Amino acid sequence: MAAFTDKGKTMPDLPKRVQINEEGPREGFQIEKGTIPTDRKVELIDALSETGLSEIQTVSFVNPARVPGWADAEEVVKRFHAKPGIRYTGLWLNEKGLMRAIATEKLFMKGLISLTASEKFLQRNQQRTLAENLDEQRHMITVFKQHNIPVERGSIMAAFGCNFQGDIPVGTIVEMVAQIIDLGKQTGVEIKVVSLADTMAWATPQSIYRVVGAVRERFPDLRLSLHLHDTRGMGIANAFAGLQMGVDSFDSTVAGLGGCPFAAHAGGAGNVCTEDLVFMLNEMGIQTGIDLDKLLEVGRLAEDIVGHPLPGTVKTGGSLKVLRDRLRAA
Repeated sequence: MAAFTDKGKTMPDLPKRVQINEEGPREGFQIEKGTIPTDRKVELIDALSETGLSEIQTVSFVNPARVPGWADAEEVVKRFHAKPGIRYTGLWLNEKGLMRAIATEKLFMKGLISLTASEKFLQRNQQRTLAENLDEQRHMITVFKQHNIPVERGSIMAAFGCNFQGDIPVGTIVEMVAQIIDLGKQTGVEIKVVSLADTMAWATPQSIYRVVGAVRERFPDLRLSLHLHDTRGMGIANAFAGLQMGVDSFDSTVAGLGGCPFAAHAGGAGNVCTEDLVFMLNEMGIQTGIDLDKLLEVGRLAEDIVGHPLPGTVKTGGSLKVLRDRLRAA
């Protein structure tokens, strides 16, 4: 049965299956203050490969002077053991980073049109204006085509608010989605998915309803994905709101690793936690293909690797399956 917004509009039915895009290695190791040995980064990726995840973002090809945690990106890709059926991806912000990713000859390559709703954050994160970034995206599409990399995805960072610019009008996000689709048409590519990123944890369930609802109203056939942060404890609530709006693809990080190094979070959690999200989906009867028990083990491994507590909760509290089994056996 469809749910309803506070304005009486119907929401889509809940999805029966959800795609989880694991970003823990890339997100987590870019923000840790201490040095994480390459072998331990590889250990986490290999452990995640045994959980049933179908996509793992492994590394970030960025300037090591700005993000020293990923100075060993190529070495990590060289060492991890790729398992058939899993898409191992990397992140890049410019052509130089893309060339580094291509040179590994090991990663699943997919093109992306990446816009940012906040110009102040864009300047801080990538040293570009909105206009310069649009030109860069047009150039990157040309590069993707030269290397036979499909471009089917768009993304908007800071889609729900910004620590440097404040609230982002809903209309701005809708127009940026239109920009992504139009840029695709101009360059001969079809955008099938757009990711809305809550880069600085400004989203609440109500703003998820507003933004996702407005985008869906303008582009009803477009698939949407959410990239959520949990700095203010809204991660799972926002994911639930996204589910109510029919979103069936989420980025998350094991144990809640990560956060953007240029977003100026004052402590707190990183991204929405993968095992907490999978636990909720399991209890709702929504399929993910992920083994929660194995994922919980990886969450504890992640804590051991970084050497401090991580914010995920189910790895500490345990799944209800364990408690139910104990009760049945009693």
